[in-house]
Amino acid sequence: MCNLYRMTKNRDEVARWFDAIDAAGGANYAEEVYPGWPGLVVADGSLKSMVWGFPLVTKGKSGQPLKPKPVNNARTDKLDSFFWRHSFEERRCLIPLTGWAEAQGAKGAMTRTWLSLPDAPLFAAAGVWRDSEEWGACYAMVMTDSAGSAAEEVHTRMPVLLAPGDYAGWVEGSPEEAKALCRAWGGDIAVERTDESWAKGRGTQKSLL
Repeated sequence: MCNLYRMTKNRDEVARWFDAIDAAGGANYAEEVYPGWPGLVVADGSLKSMVWGFPLVTKGKSGQPLKPKPVNNARTDKLDSFFWRHSFEERRCLIPLTGWAEAQGAKGAMTRTWLSLPDAPLFAAAGVWRDSEEWGACYAMVMTDSAGSAAEEVHTRMPVLLAPGDYAGWVEGSPEEAKALCRAWGGDIAVERTDESWAKGRGTQKSLL
């Protein structure tokens, strides 16, 4: 599952790429995005800043509410569940990114493996979004089985990646039409294995939570 991705283009480039109105204002975002941190999203024809992850509120042993946890991935086979259904049916979005990472290696010594589209300097993952009391506007990335794609050698799941010709079908199509796009990427995927620690840099970036 994706718990880290890159978005290294500036807002002007992203807005032009997706033919979107830049409504992100003065919002800051990091080039490496973690769950619970701000990222750029294209929703309703506008480029917006939202928090990556839907808030999940749980309770402690004595019944007191605990700090919400960000649920940042929406599995394709769970889109009809109560947690995701209304967002999937009514609020689908595009998530701009330049690559995503998976952890590989032994526990405690995991390193980052980056995946990207070799012929696309910027591309889109399928997303859903909603407003929340806890964090305001927030989004989640839709994940699918990676079988049959180059990503399969890294992880059993991958983001649903959308070709430009499918952007409108994802955000404007019926739920049935959108769900038909939830499949493994059929084109080339570049895989870059590194010796970077999986946890590298996380403590230096700013969370909105």
